Amino acid sequence: MSPRSLRLLRWLALFAAVFAFGLVMFGAFVRLSNAGLSCPDWPTCYGQVTWPQHAQAVAHADAAFPDRPYEAHKAWREQVHRFLAGTLGVLVLLLALIAAWRRRGALLAVLAGAVFAALGVGLYMRGEHVWSSALAACAIALPLFAAIRLPRPGAWKICVLALAVIIFQAMLGMWTVTLLLKPVVVMGHLLGGMATFALLTYAALRFAGVAAVDDRFADLRRLATIGIVLLLCQIALGGWTSANYAALACGYGPGSFPQCLGQWAPPTDFHEGFVLWRGIGVNYEGGILDMAARSAIQVAHRFGALVVFVYLMWLGHRAAKRGLRLAGAAIGVVLVAQVLLGIVTAHYAVEGQGLYGLPMAEYFPYVITRTWHTQLAVLWIATAWLATSAASSTLSGARRRSFGESIPAAGRAGGGVGVLPPGTSVRAAKSLNDGDHRPMPSTHTRNVLMRRTPPGQRRGRRCCRRNRTNC
Repeated sequence: MSPRSLRLLRWLALFAAVFAFGLVMFGAFVRLSNAGLSCPDWPTCYGQVTWPQHAQAVAHADAAFPDRPYEAHKAWREQVHRFLAGTLGVLVLLLALIAAWRRRGALLAVLAGAVFAALGVGLYMRGEHVWSSALAACAIALPLFAAIRLPRPGAWKICVLALAVIIFQAMLGMWTVTLLLKPVVVMGHLLGGMATFALLTYAALRFAGVAAVDDRFADLRRLATIGIVLLLCQIALGGWTSANYAALACGYGPGSFPQCLGQWAPPTDFHEGFVLWRGIGVNYEGGILDMAARSAIQVAHRFGALVVFVYLMWLGHRAAKRGLRLAGAAIGVVLVAQVLLGIVTAHYAVEGQGLYGLPMAEYFPYVITRTWHTQLAVLWIATAWLATSAASSTLSGARRRSFGESIPAAGRAGGGVGVLPPGTSVRAAKSLNDGDHRPMPSTHTRNVLMRRTPPGQRRGRRCCRRNRTNC
């Protein structure tokens, strides 16, 4: 792959990751402003590509969907979110095409997946739901299979895998509307957005050459992995809390925080609160659970927040003691900000529009604080990837080629970007740049091979290398 293509991949992956970050933030704003069902059909909005804007179009929309009156201040948010999601899909498709370039099988799989996804949307709009679902399944399976079989390093595989993830994410967005905000689908849609952002961030970091140069911090790898798992569980709990409208389940008044309903052990129903599937046809807008079930969800979310806070603060302190002061400080700052936003969100229920007497609603509306609370969870994903990439994984030898860094200008003719360890040969750099992830033989292996070579051939090989002639 040429240096120009590598630079394009790096900057495109970075732009797509930043764009995905903004998209998740805007999606949280749409969800928390109760605009998730403001367009009752998909992918159109009241049968239009944009949304009804004139009086005649509004009257037609109200007649076509009498159970869902048109609300202009909400409909545009939902449809703009869909436009932005489509734009991200195009960016990811470009990434997948570049990553699969000159690999005929993978390139055909990526193109076929994109075509099947487009045909599936068209069939869905015509009411052919069975064929649409079949084409969507093929659209997801083809890039997934191509990513597994792609004979290139890990970052290239991630770019192709992201296409399969974002197609599935589009299906989750459709089911969010058609299944009337079913909580398990809404939570899955949130986690899908996080996964898309994480994959794009991972690819951008790898193309930028972010990695450790030795094994000094290898012992932190397991601790960081545990932190990521705890963090993902807490994000899932937050999504479940929001999807079931349990954010304010602990009531109003002075006993709502840190207590719940004025008690340290309020009445809860964990069995009812964590039922994942309740059938089809129920409208979940506004929530259907009783107060005990919602309180159970809220209590579980608060307890998870406490566990994650303690563990990640300890992990940040340990990283700082090991010399990773910047990483430890980043963990502490983002963690404290996340907890403070959670407290602000909870205290809107305590004091109505304030925080300990301060008029918070005049400066930070409730939907904004909840959106930022969700967005900092996305920042946690980025921080986790950055920490594990920069401090917990070592890219050297064959493992470096499996992750797929770019090639530095000092490592080969023609220039480039990225980082390789000192002493990397030009041949190794070129093999990495071309996507050849076969490990180069080590010094020990070369010595063994030389000992097994007859003396005459060894002298001939040295002569060829010294004189650069055909002996």
